[in-house]
Amino acid sequence: MNPARTRILLTLAAFLAGLVACFGVVLLVSGRLSTPGVQATAAIGGPFILTDQNSATVTDRDFRGRPMLVFFGFTHCPDVCPTTLFEVSEIMRSLGKDAARVGVAFITVDPERDTPAALKDYLSSFDPRLKALTGNVEAIAAVAKAYRVYFKKVPLADGGYTMDHTAIVYLMDKQGRFVSPFSMKRSAEAAAEDLRKYL
Repeated sequence: MNPARTRILLTLAAFLAGLVACFGVVLLVSGRLSTPGVQATAAIGGPFILTDQNSATVTDRDFRGRPMLVFFGFTHCPDVCPTTLFEVSEIMRSLGKDAARVGVAFITVDPERDTPAALKDYLSSFDPRLKALTGNVEAIAAVAKAYRVYFKKVPLADGGYTMDHTAIVYLMDKQGRFVSPFSMKRSAEAAAEDLRKYL
């Protein structure tokens, strides 16, 4: 076979394999990947023991009995994290009295800088019902793995660092089971109405 044609076919095959792999990841995160005869559930979420912004111990069981939104980020995040937390705060406001029946956990991927005191100061700009959670490096790595969250420290030219991380808001049901990624690309009122289905 013509070497040029072989290269083209190999490149095309590699591209298609990558496309299939990416599609599989999307299906897994959205909970749509399943085995015939088995209910579609994704292995996302699980038990954790962390510390909140008031230095109190918080576990996954503290959120049972109400749906929960989970978002991973860090306080030095320049745009995605504060924007997402503002949007979540607006959803809580739109829920009115029902907001007390919804849990929100902001879990840091930067425990080195995000102490309880730093998280408490950071959350002062958002809805007071939000819980910010931190822990030691091992505890954060474990909960990130359970939620299939990617995060990585990225050095900066000035000697500091930032964090790359997954920026999905996870919706968990009242039993702590993963439902789906929670869409933030809609009005706060529409998102609140969606959340009420899980109360």
